[in-house]
Amino acid sequence: MAANLPAPMDKLAKLSRLWHTVRHLRAVQVRERVHQALLQRLGYPKPDRRPAPSRRAATGAFVEVAHRRASMTGPTRFVFLNEERDLEDHGWDDSGVAILWRYNLHYFDDLCAQGAAARDAWHRALIARWIRDNPPPRRKTAWSPYPTSMRIVNWIKWILAGNEPVPGMVDSLAVQARWLERKLERHLMGNHLFVNAKALVLAGLFFEGPEADRWLSTGISILREEIDEQILPDGAQFERSPMYHALAVEDMLDLANVARAFPGVLAERDRRAIHERVRPMRRYLAAMCHPDGEVSFFNDSAIGIAPSPSELDAYAARLGFGGPVELPDGVMHFVDAGFIRVAMGRAVAILDVGPVGPDYLPGHAHADTLSFELSLDGRRVVVNSGTGEYGTGPERARQRGTAAHSTLAIDGQDSSEVWGGFRCARRARPFGLRIVDDGRRIEVTCSHDGYRRLAGSPVHTRTWIFDARGVTVRDAVEASSMVDHRAVAHFHLAVDVSLESTTADPEASPSEAGRQAVLLGVEAADATHLPRRNPCAMPHPAAQPPDAAGSHIVPKPGAARLSTCGAHLSLEPTTFHPEFGLVRYHRKIVAVLETRSCITRIDW
Repeated sequence: MAANLPAPMDKLAKLSRLWHTVRHLRAVQVRERVHQALLQRLGYPKPDRRPAPSRRAATGAFVEVAHRRASMTGPTRFVFLNEERDLEDHGWDDSGVAILWRYNLHYFDDLCAQGAAARDAWHRALIARWIRDNPPPRRKTAWSPYPTSMRIVNWIKWILAGNEPVPGMVDSLAVQARWLERKLERHLMGNHLFVNAKALVLAGLFFEGPEADRWLSTGISILREEIDEQILPDGAQFERSPMYHALAVEDMLDLANVARAFPGVLAERDRRAIHERVRPMRRYLAAMCHPDGEVSFFNDSAIGIAPSPSELDAYAARLGFGGPVELPDGVMHFVDAGFIRVAMGRAVAILDVGPVGPDYLPGHAHADTLSFELSLDGRRVVVNSGTGEYGTGPERARQRGTAAHSTLAIDGQDSSEVWGGFRCARRARPFGLRIVDDGRRIEVTCSHDGYRRLAGSPVHTRTWIFDARGVTVRDAVEASSMVDHRAVAHFHLAVDVSLESTTADPEASPSEAGRQAVLLGVEAADATHLPRRNPCAMPHPAAQPPDAAGSHIVPKPGAARLSTCGAHLSLEPTTFHPEFGLVRYHRKIVAVLETRSCITRIDW
């Protein structure tokens, strides 16, 4: 669908946006970007094609790893990002193919995917072909640091799983490790630098001798800093994407697995640092998943990129970290990440009350502050719209924008100034968080300042009140009385939640004539006896609701009910992207505030 983009910016506005983007960068990011550009212009580094060091004897047990979906559908055919292509048609680096698809082609994830043993002949031929077709550093994508890191990791895991190396494969691994050592992505940092370091650690463990010791030393010195930097005290990966967090869990489990295959090589302090982080990381991952077992959609997040959470649980169990994580009912507040999980009766909700990401690395941030997702009876009901693509086009901008999330937008603007595919200028800062849990109901209130850059300095405050029969969501906008704003609350619904518009509420009393009604086909246990509740009559501890007629979204019998007071409801077309390359056409509920606050009630 077409992106709802702002009007073209003038030069001054563009300069302001650029300044608010780059001012958060760390000095090392700027320095390393200049350094890498100079080396590339001078033709450095040169590939080092010397034979590989000796392999280290693996005297410990290497356990079965986590498995992704199979991506090879034929000897030269691949499905990445829900798009199937043939190597014979496109080669290794077709500029007409999206860069992320080409990156995946060079990862070799299928070596460790589900049912990999049945594709062994394909794998061996593909490895040999890659070595033959991609001499360093001829092809840009093949030798980019991130695909190189992923390939080193997958090749080493494949060999340690008991596969005999393809002729030339071990020597190629050494060439790749030497290249990577001089191409570390310190200018990007974040998960890229982490995976670079992980690959060097695995190469340093896999080989032995002075060169391997240097790789191990370089990789582990980076990880000592980045584990503390990127894994927050509450266990969250600091980019605050459930998808990237799942990838980080896999990274830590891989490090633990390869280290145990070579006992005594990794220093005890480093082995312990890895092991100590696994438990809180697994707990956070479990909390950021819905009852259906898959990740929620905050920031850049989609299903099918990382191994599934159940695969990661099984991998952790094989490594001795225990079985699936059991989560408590009630409130779980991840203070450092800025997310809250509420489990109450039949409902599970995840609330975003934190920053969009680290200030110097908001590349995977969305403008989704104070958004939420909700599952009822194990099924997703309210969602954010997911991530279906990367790049710099208008659809990428739309998917990162506020209106693509279940939160409130003011004047059609984004709460954080996301732009350029992976950039963010001024970003929302949450404040005033308050959590009350009295055992019968749970109340969470939070505000953010993302719209203060607009005329009148508006501030959005959202309150969620959960009880045994539903959740009340109150949105309020505080701003100068001299300025009028158009505030719109968006409620995105999972694709299996059916919507049916009607012209009038069939349950409305004569005094409520004209009230809107929309049917929500969300099956719920014993929902036929839910009492009708008027949100305009609901008391609120912070403020009285506006004096306005209520609008209602009403279910068929056996469903949940959404109703609102102080807003005009409509249904608008939208798209849902649970996976990269996957588009599901649907409609979202749009509530246009009639004054400066509204109350929405979802009953079940």
